[in-house]
Amino acid sequence: MIEKEKLLKRTPVYEGKLLHIYKDDVEIGGRKTWREVVLHPGACAIIPVTDDGAVLFVRQYRYAVEEALLEIPAGKIDPGEAPDVCAARELTEETGFRAGSLRKLGAVYTTPGFCNETIHLYLADGLIPAHQHLDADEYLDVVKVPLADVRRMIEAGELHDAKTLAAFAIAGPHLFQD
Repeated sequence: MIEKEKLLKRTPVYEGKLLHIYKDDVEIGGRKTWREVVLHPGACAIIPVTDDGAVLFVRQYRYAVEEALLEIPAGKIDPGEAPDVCAARELTEETGFRAGSLRKLGAVYTTPGFCNETIHLYLADGLIPAHQHLDADEYLDVVKVPLADVRRMIEAGELHDAKTLAAFAIAGPHLFQD
């Protein structure tokens, strides 16, 4: 049986707007060691499928990897906000569409070796035009990609965003008909 590590002491290293980083002293199997931990409020990501069988992606520059990535719309959960409310909000904010139907696919831990971030994954269809309203520091382009091209891009290794790949791995049987 895997033994749970016991937290002995938590020391703040950095308190940011989004991330909180700690050095935790822990005990496991009678031995003391330490862990670096990043706490994150959680997020939602949505595969928006249009009536004509395409997916709305967003392309945005990601500073940490120094490249523009093609991703499904996503964003962090606000304090006290339910994941489904966050998913609906982020879909509209980033794409300018509301979901006629929003179905939860599941959730994934992004990097459980050091971070507690959970991303809740959704599938949206029956899209209804609304008003796109990006955050003040958000710059992105909405890109419409036919499902056949999405599948080819995944198989060719052209998509690199983990939440996007995880969402399509779960939704694939519902989306990609052979």
